[in-house]
Amino acid sequence: MSAKNNYLTIYYPLLAICLMSLMSSLYSSAQAINTDPDSEVVADLGTSVVTASRVQQSVLDTPASVSVIDYQEISDRSLRTVPDALRYTSGVMIQKTTYGHGSPYIRGFTGRQNLLLVDGIRMNNSTYRSGPVQYWNTLDANAISRMELVKGPRSTLYGSDALGGALNVISKDTGYLDERGRFYGGTAYYKYDSNSKSHVGRIEQRFGVGGKWGMMLGVSGKDYGDIKDSNQGRMERSGYREENLDFKFQYALNSSTQLSFAHQYLNQDGINRWHRLEENSGWIHDDHVTQGGVFKQESYDQERSLTYLRVDGMSDYSLLENWQATLSFQKSQDSTARVDDRLRARNGNVDVETYGFSFQGNGELKEGELVWGLDYYHDEVDSDGNESRRRPVADQSSYDTLGAFAQYKYNLNEKLSVTAGVRASYFKAKWGESFDVNNLAISSGEDDWSNLTFNLGANYYLTERDAIFGSISQGFRAPNLDDLTSSSSALSGVDTIGSTGLDPEHVVSFELGYKRGSDSIQLTTSMFYTKIDDQITSVLDGRVLRIQNGESAYVYGVEIEGQWNFADDWSLRGALTWQDGKQDLGGGIEDTISRLAPFSGVVAVKWTHPSDQFWIEGSILAAATQDNLSDRDTRDDQRIPTNGTPGYIVGSIRAGYQVNESLELNLGLENLTDEDYRVHGSGINETGFNTVIGLKYTW
Repeated sequence: MSAKNNYLTIYYPLLAICLMSLMSSLYSSAQAINTDPDSEVVADLGTSVVTASRVQQSVLDTPASVSVIDYQEISDRSLRTVPDALRYTSGVMIQKTTYGHGSPYIRGFTGRQNLLLVDGIRMNNSTYRSGPVQYWNTLDANAISRMELVKGPRSTLYGSDALGGALNVISKDTGYLDERGRFYGGTAYYKYDSNSKSHVGRIEQRFGVGGKWGMMLGVSGKDYGDIKDSNQGRMERSGYREENLDFKFQYALNSSTQLSFAHQYLNQDGINRWHRLEENSGWIHDDHVTQGGVFKQESYDQERSLTYLRVDGMSDYSLLENWQATLSFQKSQDSTARVDDRLRARNGNVDVETYGFSFQGNGELKEGELVWGLDYYHDEVDSDGNESRRRPVADQSSYDTLGAFAQYKYNLNEKLSVTAGVRASYFKAKWGESFDVNNLAISSGEDDWSNLTFNLGANYYLTERDAIFGSISQGFRAPNLDDLTSSSSALSGVDTIGSTGLDPEHVVSFELGYKRGSDSIQLTTSMFYTKIDDQITSVLDGRVLRIQNGESAYVYGVEIEGQWNFADDWSLRGALTWQDGKQDLGGGIEDTISRLAPFSGVVAVKWTHPSDQFWIEGSILAAATQDNLSDRDTRDDQRIPTNGTPGYIVGSIRAGYQVNESLELNLGLENLTDEDYRVHGSGINETGFNTVIGLKYTW
């Protein structure tokens, strides 16, 4: 990081303390604003949306597979990161290149082929690299209210990148609409795990006047130590540090309009790509063997911030019963430093500033509901490296994304509803100072693309609590600056080179499923088939991997996810995933899709004391051996062992105790049998036996 960024890292906590002091002062004077505890509270303005439809809608009414993870689940299970929070979800495999990185594979797609949203704001920018990447780990899991994952293409509503699915991470709210009169409260949280001797702490404070305004400030500090397992032992240089800050202010302009201002900041230092380091001596598990690393260093520093201003409102116009307008600004810095076994250094840095605007409205139209809107994002990109030909992406570049969408849900009768949507999109890329490996010269250029996307879905209600759903959804991803101009390192140190003249990749996905939503059973089962055309992939060309449009491919699978409350105080949760897929290599030759998730599942049984004061849960996470490998998988011999990634069964026990109204204790005993395992495609093993202790104090 630059000196300026180090300065910010040091003084952000000090700034947080000052802001908390200011909050306390403002709170002390709040009586002058509102002293009547029975004063009117404005109605719920519905600031959060269900990601599948952009409007509030139950999961049962949505013709798609949707998984919701709330903060209570993240806290109870001591889930460390946003990717980790998805590990109990069907259709998802969490690949970890290293302990500080995590990239969900959703229905066979990962990285920039899945869309990450924060409070509905697009996080994917034009420099996202291919394959499993670290970006989903740049969000603070402790600052989340809930996460909504919609599986399958979401390009009609959200544009490029949403091929495998879209995850909307919804940040914590001030809660002022649920309060009456003056309010003031906060939470202090601490977690320790014995395996890596890690410490995680967070403090958050909120206050305001119920129905009028609210503020919230949160600060998190994380010191992750080196992890160990029964085979590898202590994995030196796998730990890292992280700091987070989040702030939100909400104000009721009137009884039907709310203003929100939010800021989020993250800084991560010293995350090493562990499988390439000389500390990695290789992994031997029966007849499954990976190669060791040889690099002296390959570390990543990541800095990210998001600031937005949003207005939510209601009106009497039929197509604007609810509306939302958002202005956003994001800034990210991605720095890498590598020293190989010959002591050759390679450094790269990418700075991206993203300006965004979005508007959406919805309302009744005849016997249905229409949601419509537009969004625009503009990236300004600076890139540098210790060699001009080794910039991660082209310097002095820009990227524009513009889209307009509409989706209509029509109730044909009491049992059948149909949803149809369309989106028109336009993209333009400009790049400067890109090294052309063909001409061995610095070049610049520009390109643009347009796209029209459709989706069609239907729900048929067998009863009020049971529904069959089906959908046909298109998805697309326009080439980004990394596709066009990258010069990066992939696999076991092989360089990946971008190419100009690429076409967008397209998918069409078919899904059929069944849902039940009752007090005792919540269940979603589905089958899907996704066809991929013009896939943007990397192909070995001599000593480099060159990005180009490939042949067609397909992936299909079965997913089951649900919960059964089989007694007053007992519940059973589970998820199951099976998938397969092929890609056409040309000439009638097929190969397996890279890094397919193995047959896997999770089951958890939970008992809660009738007083809700105590609970205990036992869980089993399991996966079969994944030996259905592509040629690319077999060449990635530092991450994927010979004969495939071995299967595993991992058992854990967790418990929570509410000591009093203020103090809550949590205990987790993870990987009880000290299983030696790694998730397929990962570059590092998961932790061995681990004891996690958590304390939460509220006031």
